[in-house]
Amino acid sequence: MQAQADAKQPVRKRLWADIVRRKISAQQAALQLYGLESARLAKLKLDVTSGDPDNREAAAAQYYWRTLFGEDFSRDRVSPGSNIALNYGYAILRAATARAIVASGLNPSLSVHHVSGGDALRLADDLMEPFRSAIDITVKDMRLGATDELTPVLKTELAAVMLADYATENGRTPLSQVLVRLAQSLARVYLGTDKRLDWPHSDIPLPVSANDISEETWDSVLP
Repeated sequence: MQAQADAKQPVRKRLWADIVRRKISAQQAALQLYGLESARLAKLKLDVTSGDPDNREAAAAQYYWRTLFGEDFSRDRVSPGSNIALNYGYAILRAATARAIVASGLNPSLSVHHVSGGDALRLADDLMEPFRSAIDITVKDMRLGATDELTPVLKTELAAVMLADYATENGRTPLSQVLVRLAQSLARVYLGTDKRLDWPHSDIPLPVSANDISEETWDSVLP
């Protein structure tokens, strides 16, 4: 934790650029999953530099949302339909990321990039970014109407994303464990024993059926 607090700005900027590139890669993979045009994201990813001073992340997000959910889609935190499902899914992802951070000996309030006064989970907001597309894919497949609300079944589907498999060097690894390995690798970077974050080999997960998940797993995935 002391090494985390002492991390120099060049290190944090390099880490943030890596996170942004991975996020854009995942967005590109999500669009490709549905046969949607993604070449612009590939170009934006190549343009990301240390610290992302040109905010390629925002430019990618603007194109991504419009392409994935349609020209009329507007991302916000209060609307029903897809937005409320995204918010719920992101809350689950954020909680799982925070648990991984704490388990790895890091302070979740000491961020790589995000700045939010009084927020105790700023590092979780950083590390979860490349995995948001896993939630986005699940929500898109729900085909929610503009006024639809979340049901227990839909909440179960969103919780199941934390158990979806990513391809890693150890084979198929659930997202919850991918997050732990990522946080552990960040700790090693701060300690100076490693230079790179441990990312999965795949940008988006294979889907899993919520029906295949036992009741004993819910405490580990629900916020």
